[in-house]
Amino acid sequence: MKASELKELTTQELNEKLVDEKANLAKQRLTHTVSQLENPMNIRHTRKDIARIQTELRRRKIEGENK
Repeated sequence: MKASELKELTTQELNEKLVDEKANLAKQRLTHTVSQLENPMNIRHTRKDIARIQTELRRRKIEGENK
């Protein structure tokens, strides 16, 4: 997921996507612990997607405070 795609989403959609991605990460970690994942790099990509979403939410919060 690109940052430009995240900017187009509403804050509510970002919050929902954040919850989904965190659940997905937990599931991937559990699966990786029990048995080897087909592509373990997906865990890293999911973590980075979560960080991008959190960054966009934080940017919007700061912009809202400055207005």
